[in-house]
Amino acid sequence: MEESISFAKKYIEDLLSFFGLNTDVYATSEDGEVIELHIPSTHLNGFLIGQNAETMRALQYMVSMALRNKEMLVTRVNVDVADYKKQRASRLEEVAQKWLEQVKKSGQDMHLEPMNSADRRTIHKLAEDFGLSTVSEGFGRDRHIVLRVTPADDTVDEAVDAVADTAKPVTEPTAEVEAKD
Repeated sequence: MEESISFAKKYIEDLLSFFGLNTDVYATSEDGEVIELHIPSTHLNGFLIGQNAETMRALQYMVSMALRNKEMLVTRVNVDVADYKKQRASRLEEVAQKWLEQVKKSGQDMHLEPMNSADRRTIHKLAEDFGLSTVSEGFGRDRHIVLRVTPADDTVDEAVDAVADTAKPVTEPTAEVEAKD
């Protein structure tokens, strides 16, 4: 694990030095599965984050591929420039609170706009804490979340019981064999 972290840290620091940015990257792994690389705030923040965080995702992909090519134990990487992802998640949570309250109040499903996996993960966790259920639908860039009111457990049990009471028992068909003369 430590070897993967130090390799990823050195790799991204070398990559940043090509852009003329000599900075110390903070590298950790809280869960032992994902290497967290935090690039501190600099004059190149906008360049390193990129439009819709595409450059940051590209850096993340490059480090991950380098780890795979070296056959390191841990290859999943999360790159964050100047706490951009943390701040984005915070802003998303504020907006999502309104969506969740609206769904809870109206009882109607709400289809959200397509979003990346990190944003969807934030919404899934928040909805669960809020007592709502979520479903991801679609593929690729069109993948989005549907917020739904979670049915109460006793309501589901009552519905299952009602179906069970009205169902007819299944019987095996009997075949009569006619004797032919």
